[in-house]
Amino acid sequence: MSSDDTAPLWLFADQLGPHVWDTEEFAGREIVIVESTRALGRRRHHRQKLHLVLSGMRHLAEQLGDRATYLRTDTYREALEQVGRPVVVHQPTSFPASDMVRRFVKEGLVTEVRPTPTFALGKDEFDYWAGDRETFRMEEFYRAQRERFSVLMDGEKPVGGKWNYDHDNRESPPKGAERLEVKAPWKPREDGIDEQVRADLDAAGYPTVGNDGPRRFAVTHEEATRALRHFVRHRLDTFGPYEDAVLEQDWAMAHSLLSVPMNLGALHPLEAVHAAEQAYHDGDARLSSVEGFVRQILGWREYVWQLYWRFGRGYTRRNHLRARTPLPDWWTDLDADAVTANCLSHALGGVRDRGWTHHIPRLMILGNHAMQRGYRPAELNDWFATAFVDGFAWVMPANVIGMSQHADGGRMATKPYASGGAYIDRMTDLCSGCAFDPKVRVGEKACPFTAGYWQFVHRHEEMLAGNNRTARAVATMKRLTDLDALLEQESAREEF
Repeated sequence: MSSDDTAPLWLFADQLGPHVWDTEEFAGREIVIVESTRALGRRRHHRQKLHLVLSGMRHLAEQLGDRATYLRTDTYREALEQVGRPVVVHQPTSFPASDMVRRFVKEGLVTEVRPTPTFALGKDEFDYWAGDRETFRMEEFYRAQRERFSVLMDGEKPVGGKWNYDHDNRESPPKGAERLEVKAPWKPREDGIDEQVRADLDAAGYPTVGNDGPRRFAVTHEEATRALRHFVRHRLDTFGPYEDAVLEQDWAMAHSLLSVPMNLGALHPLEAVHAAEQAYHDGDARLSSVEGFVRQILGWREYVWQLYWRFGRGYTRRNHLRARTPLPDWWTDLDADAVTANCLSHALGGVRDRGWTHHIPRLMILGNHAMQRGYRPAELNDWFATAFVDGFAWVMPANVIGMSQHADGGRMATKPYASGGAYIDRMTDLCSGCAFDPKVRVGEKACPFTAGYWQFVHRHEEMLAGNNRTARAVATMKRLTDLDALLEQESAREEF
């Protein structure tokens, strides 16, 4: 590839921030932004996700003014042919998009592919750290990240003397509370661009799931900066203790809601990390909350990004637990009203109404249910990537195939993240008033999570018995006097 310091810069929809285009290298260059109807309509997406993507691109085009060339074409190739000269592009965030860009390089439509600028750590640096590892543990990577970027460090030691305050961040929701005593999350103000996006989506007829709704997430750097400032000032201190808790009437709890602007490339992860770190130094947020937030972004998010490329194209086909059940229609259609279990209905309803839930409904309700019932991991991975507004191709494989479904046989996690209804009862207020009882495993009120857990343990007894973190569950299962009745019940269960 030849280098052309005047070539236009082509931006994908997840490369919207100034750290991508407002650099010394690209100062003043023409910026090409493409709305491809084929890409937008290739598969079902959440209606609100399409809104966020289009709103982000169009807002950036308005901000750039005459500097932007905004093209609406059927394909990306048609758009680049209209530009009339080769463009520069940063490496896309998925294998299919990277393949497309390589074809464009061969055809002369792209003159140069630059490294991705929307993450803290480069791929070469990760490869050096990873070496010849076959299994990966996030905690090791996270500590290396803290040291590399000097975040929450006191010389060579972590601030406070501990690397990880996860133990302090597992509190149950406050008893009797409907909401956390914290300011509501920052919310954008829709404008004429959003109004036009909504009208265009109504007319386009793209295949979608979920409900339309008000735009809840930042899509520009300016908006993301405001959302970050609001979170750090009003919500970060409360975030830590209750980050694993769920309240039925408080969909956002104290979470930052910054995953959308970060995954759109509108906010650089180090901006969020440094703002949180400063809040600790200023005495505005407790260390356990700040560390937990930093771990999510500088640790987990960066880790998942790097492992997408490290694990490769075939990773989503991994199926260590031999799960063969297709996703049911009520799941793919987000039909929360067809579900009896309050926790599962609530989680699906959150996806239907907002395209978003925080990590505990994703992992311990949706993912937990899917693993217990043996849903196909590849289908589940695609569902998460398309039904969530912050879901992109790189985001889900390590999260779903590895962490949630244990389909990689332990490359990501030391044990399957399966639990019965007791965990959900402890960490949420969703079990009260439910038709099922988390303490009951056989009978009309048998909780599908409690009974499903023991069915899962029985189905994978040999594997779980060989893992010292799960062997106790197998021993407990063998002492259940009603195991046969439970297995018969769950094999015929049609109501969740």
